[in-house]
Amino acid sequence: MRSTGKTQKKTLGISLGLVLSFGLALWLLSTTIAVAEEQEGLVEFKSMKPALALQLAQATLDACREAGYQVAVAVVDRSGITQVILRDQLAGAHTPETARRKAWTAASFNTPTTVMMDVTQSGKEQSGVRFVAGALMIGGGIPISAAGSLVGAVGVSGAPGGDLDHNCGQAGIDAIEESLLF
Repeated sequence: MRSTGKTQKKTLGISLGLVLSFGLALWLLSTTIAVAEEQEGLVEFKSMKPALALQLAQATLDACREAGYQVAVAVVDRSGITQVILRDQLAGAHTPETARRKAWTAASFNTPTTVMMDVTQSGKEQSGVRFVAGALMIGGGIPISAAGSLVGAVGVSGAPGGDLDHNCGQAGIDAIEESLLF
């Protein structure tokens, strides 16, 4: 049996269609792999929304008020960039900047400033860290984590001692803890 020209053209058309389809599939696969490889160089992270940062700052301020302290509260994101600063009307003029620096320090080192205060004392191995520009090794800065990742920090200034600032900050974190379980 001889094939006719029509059959050959039909077979050629099907073969060409399969080759093109296969080629398109390979191209799509390689593009998908290239995009996936590019994304391997990216990092994903969680961050507090401004509304949650404000809620944290207000809860912290309220905790200090209940304890009888007029303070300033700063909330920073994971990079130490300020999201919120609240200052009670009788808190000292220095307290907003002090709170911001405590929060920045806690976020930058992912360590409470009460711990940083102890491990960076003069004569200790980490004492040089006290000279990092902007760092403030006084109690009252606490890093905030969610699902094992740093999402920001809170800093408090104005209570009569860093440990009391710390307690207010922890009370604020505790007040929003459920929202951190995103």
